[in-house]
Amino acid sequence: MLPLVAMQAGDDVDWGPGDFLAAAVLLAAACGAIDLALRSTRGPCYLAGVALAAGTALALVWSNLAVGLIGSEDDPANLLFAAVLAIGLLGAVVARFDPPGMARALALTAGAQALVAVFALASGAGGASALAAAFVVPWLAAAALFRRAAAASGTPPAPAA
Repeated sequence: MLPLVAMQAGDDVDWGPGDFLAAAVLLAAACGAIDLALRSTRGPCYLAGVALAAGTALALVWSNLAVGLIGSEDDPANLLFAAVLAIGLLGAVVARFDPPGMARALALTAGAQALVAVFALASGAGGASALAAAFVVPWLAAAALFRRAAAASGTPPAPAA
């Protein structure tokens, strides 16, 4: 709603129908993941882990689509962030969304994010590297929350990555 209002106030925001559709899909996916976690009632650490991972994924995709994290939004190097998200999603599915596997999946996601940051630095995009590296912290924090959820449920924790 805010972009629609901003479009009326000036020329700085110029969203088309595709932009609004993309925003709706992204928000629905993030909110849907959190809603499913709420329904699973696996405990507060699990829910916090899902919320943090979903929020991080949302922020990563949104910022990458809006301006591109490496170069412009049209730079093919930005597709590396899709690989980061694919690792996290595939890991979660393989883990069947159980806390120990989720901890491993998000630790791997953080590692992939760090590799993208190194790539950005090596390609001469220093500022993009710092921004890409900043996403490592919430991925690791979500992994830690899932480790706590595993410990709280009596499930053996995932080995340290």
